[in-house]
Amino acid sequence: MKERGLEQKDIVEITGISRNAVKALALDANNRIDFPTLDKLCRKLGVTPGELIEYIDEEDRAE
Repeated sequence: MKERGLEQKDIVEITGISRNAVKALALDANNRIDFPTLDKLCRKLGVTPGELIEYIDEEDRAE
């Protein structure tokens, strides 16, 4: 979002994903993401899943 100068409300408008879902994703408050949500984000924003998702090892997260 930062790279494109977008806010959460912009993502909601562009994708049609609920405000609560976008907020939870932006705040890293989810333990999972549904494939339809991931698909919609990728298609509407013109990105790949690898551009949206970053793997963080649990050991690294604890530090």
